[in-house]
Amino acid sequence: MSRRCELTAKGPQVGHRVSHSNIKTKRRFLPNLCNVTLISETLGQSVRLRVSTNALKSVDHNGGLDAFLLKANVATLSPKAADLKRQIEKKKLAAAN
Repeated sequence: MSRRCELTAKGPQVGHRVSHSNIKTKRRFLPNLCNVTLISETLGQSVRLRVSTNALKSVDHNGGLDAFLLKANVATLSPKAADLKRQIEKKKLAAAN
C-alpha cells in the first residue's frame, strides 16, 4: 500500500538526517496518514479512505467530503476518490434537473 493521501496526493519527502558531527545520511519524512470513514451526504453512504491529517482538516474546513471533492482537482485525487467525485457530480446534476 502506497504512503500517499487519497485526497491531497501528499506523499513521502526525502531529506537528510544530520548527526552532531554534521554527517548527513538519507532519510524519509512520511505523511501522517489515517484510515478514516467519511460520510457523503449526497450519496448517502460512508466511504473508507486513507487520508493525511492535513486533508482531514481541509475536508472539515470546506464543509464536508462532498464540498471538498467538488472543489478538488481530479489529477491530485486517487482513482477511488476521483470515482467518488464523478458519482457526486452525477447525483447533483440529476437532482438539479
